[in-house]
Amino acid sequence: MSKQHYQASTYRAQESIGYLVKRSHSLMHDIMDPVLEAHGFSFIQYVILAWLRDGIAVNPKTFCDLYRHDSGAMTRVIDQLAERGLLERVRRGGDRRKVELELTRTGRTAVEGLIPLVVDKLNLALTDFSSAEFAELQRLLIKLNTTLQSAVHPASVPAEA
Repeated sequence: MSKQHYQASTYRAQESIGYLVKRSHSLMHDIMDPVLEAHGFSFIQYVILAWLRDGIAVNPKTFCDLYRHDSGAMTRVIDQLAERGLLERVRRGGDRRKVELELTRTGRTAVEGLIPLVVDKLNLALTDFSSAEFAELQRLLIKLNTTLQSAVHPASVPAEA
């Protein structure tokens, strides 16, 4: 049996990994929202553009699944970005229902312009971390996400060699 890091008798919700990660995510929104809004973007709009740029997701369903965003709300955000000429919907193959999203040249320029602002805020959030602490935090979060991913979708995580 694996090590039991929590005990029911001493468990405090505010000390749980789930709470701490979610709280960090919420606070990250609070830091990012004003700078993005000053440039005409919401946080979710930035996420879509950045994820398209980095190939994390290319279709609306994957965005909804990964970000845990309602499909109707996601469609509205994608529509807004498409109306602004920042991305376009592309049909692949013979199935009209399969839509992929692509950044336009304007969209790529926009997201590239936002990245320095986001990087500045990320660095602000990590001010009190040494380089080694940051590397360890990143490594541990990747490890946590890999473990959680394998628990949710066992077949999607490659076996270690």
